[in-house]
Amino acid sequence: METLLVLLGIGVIGFGVFSAYSFMNPSRTASDRLAEFTGVRDEDLNDDPALKQLAERLATMAAQSGEDADFLRRSLVHAGYRGKHAAELFTSVRVMLALTLPVLASGFLINQSPLRMGGGVLFAAALGYIFPQSWLTGQVEARQKKLLRPFPDALDLMVVSVEAGLGLDAAFRRVADELEFAAPELAAEFRLVNNETGAGVPRVEALRHLYDRTGLDTIKSLVNMLVQAERFGTSVARSLRVHANITREKRMARAEEEAAKVSPKLTVVMILFLMPCLFIVIMGPAAVNIRRNFLKN
Repeated sequence: METLLVLLGIGVIGFGVFSAYSFMNPSRTASDRLAEFTGVRDEDLNDDPALKQLAERLATMAAQSGEDADFLRRSLVHAGYRGKHAAELFTSVRVMLALTLPVLASGFLINQSPLRMGGGVLFAAALGYIFPQSWLTGQVEARQKKLLRPFPDALDLMVVSVEAGLGLDAAFRRVADELEFAAPELAAEFRLVNNETGAGVPRVEALRHLYDRTGLDTIKSLVNMLVQAERFGTSVARSLRVHANITREKRMARAEEEAAKVSPKLTVVMILFLMPCLFIVIMGPAAVNIRRNFLKN
């Protein structure tokens, strides 16, 4: 019976992970994402009706308010998962984990006392429901770091491109081509801006979509600056240069802040690990001599 429960739980979890990868695969090209955005689709993109129906049914078991659902969708987009059914699938995976992990826990704790078994089942259910959200938060932070790290260099390339005579759309395309291998995530976002404008989306909306997809305040500042420059007719090259200098100074400030955090972290490590070893090395011989002298007396 225990083996059957464990195998059943593992099978359900494996099916959920496979379904999640099928729907939420972030490695789609910018053309695929543009097809979803414009509603023009060539072939069906990993849309299995049976899997979609199952995901929707499981998602209804974890009913969320409108604000929570919007926050989940934004988090998934910031993490790079822009599938049509990403939110429903993510919620269904949380529900499946919250239901199957207690089954696995009960299989392992079936010979324990009722109190311990109940505590283990509750802990497994909480873990299955909370862990996906923690994982998603980590994915968002990791992707935002990948976007933020090369962003000042991308701005410098954009300034050079605009001052060389390229238009803003051509500058985005040029920067995306140059950063294809060094920063593929940021290059894909810039290329998607070009694809949207090429599909007829107004440039202002395409730039705002760039911030919606990343959630970075630094990119929001760039978008606001470009929108104002286009609205009031100011020099885009001059505005970009000023913004690039500010962004570079912010990166230096972040580096100095991270460097300042090293000293307190090292102090904790020294107190917990190095100081006891130092005391043992210094006081050890003295303790041995004292013990020998007391034994002689």
